Amino acid sequence: MKNGKNGGTGSARSIDSQAALTTDRSIREVAEVEKRNHDARSIVDLLSGTITNIAGSGPAIVVHFVWFVVWLAINLHAIPAVPAFDPFPFSLLTMIVSLEAIFLTLFVLVSQNRMSQEADKRALLDLQINILAERETTMILRMLNEISGHLKIEGNTRSELEELLKETRIDELAQKLDDELPSQ
Repeated sequence: MKNGKNGGTGSARSIDSQAALTTDRSIREVAEVEKRNHDARSIVDLLSGTITNIAGSGPAIVVHFVWFVVWLAINLHAIPAVPAFDPFPFSLLTMIVSLEAIFLTLFVLVSQNRMSQEADKRALLDLQINILAERETTMILRMLNEISGHLKIEGNTRSELEELLKETRIDELAQKLDDELPSQ
């Protein structure tokens, strides 16, 4: 008979399925955060993201290459059947490419600003989760310390444990980090 009491796999399956449920819940929560971020984007953000995705693709490189080759071929009289419309030094081409570069740069900056804001939000969320996890871990250590004290279990890590049981002061850690980092 296989069950948790007799060393069977029933308990292991229960733990595995619980871990899978926890993982699935975590994935859903992350997906929900990302969906909220996506839904909060303005039309300009969405347009900028679409344009930078297209401009940064392989087909965009091919289209530009073909466009420049055809433009130069026509205006250098390499295609005799088509009259030149932008003779050397290709002022019209220069203006069009310059305008394209200006607008593409603006779209990229809008996309980068949005990504930076989302990264900042994620970093703050990570910080909050890490602070909560640190407090939970400290509580677990306190409980284990009390249990080991009650059971009269002694170990050689007592001083390290006492240090870990102290409350972590985020402001003090941040100040120490600021003091240690080189000035920019």
